[in-house]
Amino acid sequence: MRGSEVKKLNESAREIARSRAPAWRGRRVWLAGISAVALTAMGTDAALAADADADAGTLQELIVTGSRAKPRTVLESPVPVDAFSADDIAGVSVTDTQDLLKTLVPSYTLTRQPISDGATFIRPASLRGLPSDKTLLLVNSKRRHRAALVATGGSGVQAQDASQIPAGALKSVEVLRDGAGAQYGSDAIAGVINFILKDDPESGSLSVQAGQYYVHDGETVIVSGDKGIHLGENGFAHISFEYTTEQPTSRNGPFCNRNIPNQNAGFCVPLFSSETTGPGTAYTANYAQTVDYDHLFQKVPQKWGQPEGEATRVFLNTGYKLPVGELYAFGNYGHSRQKEDFNYRNPVDVGASTNNLDDYVRMANGQLFRANAIFPLGFTPQYIGKITDYSAVGGYKGDVGPFGFDLSARYGYDELSYDLNDTVNFSLGEKSPTNFHQGDLRSDEWALNADFTYALSGFTPQPIDVAFGVEYRKEGYKIVAGDVPSYIAGPYAQQDPYDFCTNETDITQRTLRPTAPQNAGIVCNSATQVIDGRTFTNPVYAILGVGSNGAPGFTPDYAGRLTRNSKAAYIDASTDLTDRLFVQAALRVEDFSDFGSTVDYKVAGRFKINDIFAVRGSVGTGFRAPTTGQNFTTIVSTVVNNGQPVAQGLFPATNPVAKFLGAQPLKPEESTNFSFGMTAEPLPGMTLSIDAYYIEIKDMFYAITPITVTPAVQAALIAANVPGANTIGQVNFFQNAFDAQVQGVDVVGTYVADWGNGQTTNFSLAFNWNLQVVDKVKVVVDTTGTTRRFFDGEYVYDFKHSDPRWRGTLTAVHKMGDLSGLARVGVYGPYKNMFSATNPVIQKWDPEVFVDLEGNWDVSDNTRLTLGVRNVFDNHPDPDKIGESATNGRIYRSDASVDWQGGYYYARINYTF
Repeated sequence: MRGSEVKKLNESAREIARSRAPAWRGRRVWLAGISAVALTAMGTDAALAADADADAGTLQELIVTGSRAKPRTVLESPVPVDAFSADDIAGVSVTDTQDLLKTLVPSYTLTRQPISDGATFIRPASLRGLPSDKTLLLVNSKRRHRAALVATGGSGVQAQDASQIPAGALKSVEVLRDGAGAQYGSDAIAGVINFILKDDPESGSLSVQAGQYYVHDGETVIVSGDKGIHLGENGFAHISFEYTTEQPTSRNGPFCNRNIPNQNAGFCVPLFSSETTGPGTAYTANYAQTVDYDHLFQKVPQKWGQPEGEATRVFLNTGYKLPVGELYAFGNYGHSRQKEDFNYRNPVDVGASTNNLDDYVRMANGQLFRANAIFPLGFTPQYIGKITDYSAVGGYKGDVGPFGFDLSARYGYDELSYDLNDTVNFSLGEKSPTNFHQGDLRSDEWALNADFTYALSGFTPQPIDVAFGVEYRKEGYKIVAGDVPSYIAGPYAQQDPYDFCTNETDITQRTLRPTAPQNAGIVCNSATQVIDGRTFTNPVYAILGVGSNGAPGFTPDYAGRLTRNSKAAYIDASTDLTDRLFVQAALRVEDFSDFGSTVDYKVAGRFKINDIFAVRGSVGTGFRAPTTGQNFTTIVSTVVNNGQPVAQGLFPATNPVAKFLGAQPLKPEESTNFSFGMTAEPLPGMTLSIDAYYIEIKDMFYAITPITVTPAVQAALIAANVPGANTIGQVNFFQNAFDAQVQGVDVVGTYVADWGNGQTTNFSLAFNWNLQVVDKVKVVVDTTGTTRRFFDGEYVYDFKHSDPRWRGTLTAVHKMGDLSGLARVGVYGPYKNMFSATNPVIQKWDPEVFVDLEGNWDVSDNTRLTLGVRNVFDNHPDPDKIGESATNGRIYRSDASVDWQGGYYYARINYTF
């Protein structure tokens, strides 16, 4: 069934809906909440759908995801698919499509990760407990290109970025919650999310929303709109735009790293002026002349919350019908800028710091220079990420006799450009700038596809709907070097840079050279020197850190471009063997230039027991090849270890440093998916689906537990010419670290109550229970003979327990004339977290309940006013009690998927035309 047939089916469905008094709109899963854009004008071909049940008076939505040969309805699908209409999308008041998915799909989780490098700008997400690079994103059923970010920790994802797709551009969203590697190729292990763009040639809308959190921060403004136009008599164009601006939030306590469980004592802002331990009284007295204590006490050294941001995103969708077939094209452009705080660099050394703020060096004239002379109050580097994203897809589709065809080409590009301000390159000393360009990450992808369908008759009672096709795809990843001061090793990256002292092996025998300044107080024959009553490393021999502090720039040595290509062929066949039994089978062969070939299969079926109940199930295999970015990325960033910042280097598995530590070449992840479920329509206006799943993943991809740099590791870093090798404290790299299993249950139910007086209430319930298991952790022996377990006990425990075990939402939308209201209750189940493998203290969080409310008033046929509140009761999860996260003023576990920002209220006006 294609083209004109689908359109006729949609038109027929609308006629049925109009002819029935209160027609219940089936699987419109009012799983909504509060709109990001409220673009309530629907496309004239909104995929309502077919399969009207005369007794139940229901109308099921037609879906195209999950069966490449023929559209089916949600309840008739052999695998679980959620279909969300433009009304559902318009009912979620968020600025990011990632948050939209989190609200609509309980098994889709999302974290807010402040002070987490690029992961702050492109947030990690998961479906069914698996990282976001194991869920494939489609736009208009075409594969979406990847983002440029490679996360430097955890699962190290380089995934597609759903936030680049504005909610206002969407006609519907279809979420396939089942493995689909045999149908769609690499990455579709957990499922597939298909974003269908608006295609109405006439309607338009404009929406403005403003809101803020209860504590009067995080002010957000969203301006969005869309408009369709006719292209002659046979074509259309629909353009959508979205502009957002967000102010930062800060959920902080006092910046005081004292009396924190399981942590070493560190710097404490409130105690700095009277501190007598650590720096000492004499040092404090010396500093009293230059430090404005009152200013230091009043400032928030670093913010824990959402970053400051601004984004503009545009999507265009077009089509033009020819005598045979249709030409189509769509694409997007997006640009965003966000700024986050890095960890505060305190103005003194308290024992474990690598900030170099406490060190003196000798300048070329022999005079003393102290690193904290640039920032005497300490400093908080400001990390700025600028994302540029664009794509173009074009094709020709139609029907020739019994064949359907779709020939297409696409290109996608994503760039993440980094700047780091308010910091220093310590090795440059007094000549260091304070603003740096760290470099750029660029990911691009182009592909050619030829897809066909054919209805094969004569072998089964009903025709066999066959889909088959081929694909060629080329992916590239490029690292562009930063500006020279961001990575260069300045004079103070080595001892005695100006050759003041002789170089005898025995330091006590060294003397001042005649060419050196003779009256500057230079000491050559000692590793230390007393200055202002305190003992320091001798300034002649002090070595300062290389690169912009916080995130050194990308060096030319690690810049460059890596590409690969892949070729694939697939076949997908399905048919109704009887009036009750539907079966489907798919097979895909894919060959990667860097990883070889894979063959994946899937079989699925649905059996209708009676007019109320049906059972369904599937089994299939999947595949995810490590990306070009994951094979190429080298980056040094700052992490917090035991309350203190430490420079951590991430290297490719093929890098000499990683190989020295036992790294093996990366392999693809391979999966096997099983699902079994039931669907029911027990009452008129009611639907229910329950689906259980079990996913086995071999060679799960992860960043290893960081390895502390020892003298042997440092020697390997130096031998590999790693910039700043002497200042890197930890090393990690990506590996196929372990095997894993994920199992769970999804429940989705809807019910429409018609009160008989013009009022209706739409109820929806969605629930997910998920369990992750780690198995067969890889153990290797490195070059030094050390046995290394790439995934230690803490990583294993947190992988299994750090996300809520279950999550559910209950939503009610009540309509009464020009007024409507929404109430949603979201519940997160318990979760746990371990401090460390050597100190396995555990914190458990109890279930949390969040309530959202929204009210709408249709002032006229074209204008709607909305007031709403997210998290009405200002609920927060418990603060950190074991000390793993409670450093540098942080209160909550900031990488948790349970929201910790608090209550938020907003107002919106929407105009349709």
